[in-house]
Amino acid sequence: MTTPRKIIIDTDPGQDDAVAILLALASPEELEVLGITAVAGNVPLPLTQKNARIVCELAGKADVNVYAGCAAPLKRRLVTAEHVHGKTGLDGPVLNDPAMPLQDTHAVEFLINTLRREPAESVTLCPLGPLTNIATALQAAPDIAPRIREIVLMGGAYFQVGNITPTAEFNIYVDPEAADIVFRSGVPLVVMPLDVTHKALVTKPRNDAFRALPGPVGHAVAEMTDFFERFDKEKYGSEGAPLHDPCVTAYLIRPELFTGRHINVEIETRGDFTQGMTVADWWRVSGRAPNAMFMGDLDAEGFFGLLTERLARL
Repeated sequence: MTTPRKIIIDTDPGQDDAVAILLALASPEELEVLGITAVAGNVPLPLTQKNARIVCELAGKADVNVYAGCAAPLKRRLVTAEHVHGKTGLDGPVLNDPAMPLQDTHAVEFLINTLRREPAESVTLCPLGPLTNIATALQAAPDIAPRIREIVLMGGAYFQVGNITPTAEFNIYVDPEAADIVFRSGVPLVVMPLDVTHKALVTKPRNDAFRALPGPVGHAVAEMTDFFERFDKEKYGSEGAPLHDPCVTAYLIRPELFTGRHINVEIETRGDFTQGMTVADWWRVSGRAPNAMFMGDLDAEGFFGLLTERLARL
């Protein structure tokens, strides 16, 4: 029996963040969620920390500690995505305000304390939003970098180029300086770019399977994806909404669902047209040392099978 992998989910919920959190909380054999840290991103921090608690309660896991972190990027004005996620960030289902408390400790302090306390290389960080909290922790406490087992993040793009600008994916674009710090940190990185997440499409049959699950979780997830798929269908002409962030959790449970390359990825922080771009050396032409496992493909049927099976548990 393998012991579950210890993880901290760093998030800006977001409907797809919510599904990623639900998948983690439904998978205690593989994943032990030490805490959830909220960051400003899809919506401002007061909503992301509230939404993280709403999702824990939806899962019946009100004992998970949620910490509020950075309210703005390191050097820039916050850009949010209400145009995708709605004014609450979790538009779609009717969800009650959370009863569980927000922890008093700042998310960055929680990250640093936990990484210093737990055995070296035992904790995996799972950022689903802008990398502000993670970069702030790495800057404040450089000693934690070698203690991190791995950072598995949703962010960036290469073949799919960008979704908030022509060249940048939203999470990296919001705080490119933070992303630059994380990508230069020397911590082992696994990246779920749009190249993969756009293949995790919630088609109607897949959403019907969520809706048919017993209990409130499947129905809430179906209503969330109903809400935000209108944006992607209109923009990409796709048959449903991509579930970006659950790719992170699914990878931790079933890594064999994903394929990619260990390559060099640099973050553009100064480009006039390319700010926030993940410059991924997919063809290995730069001569720069690899710093990230950059995923390129996934087994979508296996991914949705896992998701449906696990959400049915909640």
